[in-house]
Amino acid sequence: MKLIAQWSAPEDRGFQEVSDHGVVGTVSRVDAVVFDLDGVLVDSERMWDEVRRSVVAEHGGRWREEATRTIQGMSTPEWARYLVEELGTRLTADEVADTVIREMAARYESGPPIIAGAEKTVRAVAERYSVAIASSSPPTLIDAFLSAARLTDLVRVAVSSEQVDAGKPAPDVYLEAARRLEVAPVRCAAVEDSTNGLRSALAARMTVIGVPNPHYPPDPNVLAEAHAVIDDITELPETLSRIR
Repeated sequence: MKLIAQWSAPEDRGFQEVSDHGVVGTVSRVDAVVFDLDGVLVDSERMWDEVRRSVVAEHGGRWREEATRTIQGMSTPEWARYLVEELGTRLTADEVADTVIREMAARYESGPPIIAGAEKTVRAVAERYSVAIASSSPPTLIDAFLSAARLTDLVRVAVSSEQVDAGKPAPDVYLEAARRLEVAPVRCAAVEDSTNGLRSALAARMTVIGVPNPHYPPDPNVLAEAHAVIDDITELPETLSRIR
């Protein structure tokens, strides 16, 4: 675990982020934790990639290597339009979205691929903080995860980027999660794995904890802006205890 911070004076009730050039900002005390879903709690990024690539190929489009990282974090309407307008998929955006989500739901029927230790980590965090999910997955897949992991009663708020104006890297989904939790964004910690997700949480002015996805590592320059970086989701409770 890499904590990019130093403790501030007690009266600041937080800690100060530092860089090679000195203190660059104060991180507030954390009262709530907002998790991304795909790549943080569920090992689904490769699954999404496989399904989208297949739909593009089957319907006359052509995949670009940069497409995977470009669409990570986009809302369903945004990535569906991208597959049509940028990759040439010969379906409407609504048809693309329906086809991809239907296949993802079918793959989830035997249970979503929950990352080892994710359930236990969320339970441990929920003992001390209000917990939310802010995800680019559609609500049906968020609900499938919560049900399979038996976390429905512990996660107070679950927001899909389908339910806000813009997907990640815009801050909308994180700001909406904070609003529903009734906690100021600066009092929230966000747990993210992707470049666009990190940018979204940073734009929301949350304390950002990066958990880099080994299959799709985030931009190192963006990851460097996170307040802490951990190698495994199970390290989160200890990291939060050092921020509180």
